[in-house]
Amino acid sequence: MSASDGSAKVGRTLADSVPHWPARVKPPKGSPNILVVLFDDVGFSDFGCYGSPIKTPTIDALAEDGLRYTGFHTTAMCSTTRAALLTGRNHHSVGMGCLANFDSGFPGYRGKIAHEAGTLPEMLRAQGYGTYMVGKWHATPLSQVGASGPFDGWPLGRGFNRYYGFMDAETDHYSPELVRDNTPIDAPGHFPDGYHLTTDLVDESIRFVADHIADAPDQPWLLWLGLGACHAPHQAPKEIIESYDAVFAEGWDVERERRLERQKALGIVPPETQMPPRNDGVKAWADHSPDEQRVFTRLQSAFAGMLDHADRQLARLVSFLEEAGVKDDTLILVLSDNGASQEGGPLGFVNAMGPYNMKFEPMAEKLANIENIGGPDSHSNFPLGWAMASNTPLRRYKQNTHGGGIRDPLVISWKNGVAARGETRGQFAHASDFTPTLLDMLGLTSPQVIAGVPQMPIEGVSFAASITDPAAPSKASPQYFEMFGHRGLWKDGWKAVAFHPPGAAFESDRWELYHLDADFSETRDLAEQEPERLKALVDEWWAQAERCNVLPLDDRFGPRFAENALRHQGHRKSFAFHKGMGHLPGDCAPDVRSRSYFIEADVNLGEGDQGVLIAHGDATSGYSLFVRDGRLHHTLNIGGLRTTVSSEQEVAPGRRKLGVRVIQGDGRRFTLTVDGQPAGELSTHLGFMTLISWSGLDIGRDRGSAVGDYAQPFTFTGALRTVTVTMDADQDLDGDAVGEAEMARQ
Repeated sequence: MSASDGSAKVGRTLADSVPHWPARVKPPKGSPNILVVLFDDVGFSDFGCYGSPIKTPTIDALAEDGLRYTGFHTTAMCSTTRAALLTGRNHHSVGMGCLANFDSGFPGYRGKIAHEAGTLPEMLRAQGYGTYMVGKWHATPLSQVGASGPFDGWPLGRGFNRYYGFMDAETDHYSPELVRDNTPIDAPGHFPDGYHLTTDLVDESIRFVADHIADAPDQPWLLWLGLGACHAPHQAPKEIIESYDAVFAEGWDVERERRLERQKALGIVPPETQMPPRNDGVKAWADHSPDEQRVFTRLQSAFAGMLDHADRQLARLVSFLEEAGVKDDTLILVLSDNGASQEGGPLGFVNAMGPYNMKFEPMAEKLANIENIGGPDSHSNFPLGWAMASNTPLRRYKQNTHGGGIRDPLVISWKNGVAARGETRGQFAHASDFTPTLLDMLGLTSPQVIAGVPQMPIEGVSFAASITDPAAPSKASPQYFEMFGHRGLWKDGWKAVAFHPPGAAFESDRWELYHLDADFSETRDLAEQEPERLKALVDEWWAQAERCNVLPLDDRFGPRFAENALRHQGHRKSFAFHKGMGHLPGDCAPDVRSRSYFIEADVNLGEGDQGVLIAHGDATSGYSLFVRDGRLHHTLNIGGLRTTVSSEQEVAPGRRKLGVRVIQGDGRRFTLTVDGQPAGELSTHLGFMTLISWSGLDIGRDRGSAVGDYAQPFTFTGALRTVTVTMDADQDLDGDAVGEAEMARQ
């Protein structure tokens, strides 16, 4: 008897029972594997095949074996583009209006993808795909990435079967904050061992695919590889970085012109494309001193080295796919999440952590630390001029809705499914069109219900027709843009766009009008010549904004971050940590910025015991309380400048309470305590004003690059019972400064 005809039953015995085995869900015949490689903060022109001198032969080869899109658009920020790519909807519509870092209390700004907006892995898993993710997530509120979750917004909660990567906007590539599935883990190596996160991420990607092939060779898979490259900190092997100094020695003005000429020769931009003027705040290269030029060149070399290094690692993944015999059946998509970053400011940073805590970084100091750029003691970002060059020939940067913020590279290669070889496509496409396009290519439709939750409509439009037809039209529906008050709308080849100065009245913003089909780089503003067309596009923007939960407009960087921090744990003044606890993300750790507090560890101290009691941060910024050479020490690290107070006497063995009392005033006074009694004191004007660190908090060790002048992890060898942190109620955060610092990490 067959169970497939509905005759399955359970009788009293096996003889009168009929078993049933449900048929395994299988995707449509011929469905490819899918590899998505999502770069971070890589500008429109940064891949070699888009005009850059940076060596990206792996990406270039994929482009030569497929397609390059020149009209692909993102959302101007990382969390938002990820939300749109994953769901096929606009980012405000799914609740990710700007960043995963905060919830503004409005439908479009929850910092988390709504479950009514199913993700690509959720859709494909239901169709029989294996689903894997490696790398940057940044689509969960950072207040929810601690040990207690909730985990419904983590990668495994949104459709991926396995995950290995980091949850925040960025991480140190030599001492990353890693998660496997739902559990924080230590990095498998350190800088002295040659460890680098990009290499590690590709190793895990190969492992996931290899495991899948071994277990289910006939089942297609989705691998989403979210690289940290090239988000700050720009970190790469020193020899690769130094190889680019000569390449960029002539500066950003010369480099922009060279890139534009290459782009014209490659067919990336039309021959008539004009170079826009330098962005606001960018000086001519020749107007900078030789010392400034030398530092700026090395900062750019670190960015280039990070991209070059990432391409070399991607080569290993592609080579593995070839060796495994699956590359030709794999649809590979390589793209970036937004334009190059403006967070480096006009002068760039060797270590961005200092300036956000009132320790400024004069050019002489930058020059003195030039050899640290790209290494474990740096948190570097390049200056605006190089970000402008990355976005050639587009205006402005990440965060902005002009082309430099939202127009990005997209390479598509599928040997057995895409016939084009080395061609370009100029159709307008948007991140929200990404998932509909993949579903279209697979012959699938989006489900109406996922996990019992009715689904909101897909808003993106497939551009799959353009893959086979170079003359296929762009989508007919308009596409809006909005980020921190910057606004834009594309429709029928025209674009209205408004740059919004923070704090200005929205009604005072000036709308510009460009005919993108004839003006690739937005250099000819037609607002005065065609006021009626502009008005119609602006009216359409407001209609789209109301429909997609963009409203209310909110340009408050600082208050949103400060309000979110206070809402999450502002009422909480005490924390108790026990032995074995660690990896507490920064947004979940005690917020000791701009306030007085007391830290105390309850220990049993034996003769010769030493090590870290509590540490928050890394070599670029943070604090640590530790025992060494018989004495108690507290190190305050602001931008790599370490200030240490030590106990005047050795601490006697036995059960002890070892602490530090920090009083905020005109400066800060640090008083060490042993069993409640003062044991050493130091005053300094330095302290955590707006940011402690991108790295999290550890108890009983310092697992990242060391906060203090000791070798990591400097594990405490005594018996550690608890560490308590008690904060005073004197916190007075500067919302604008907090916002400025937080925006630097996105």
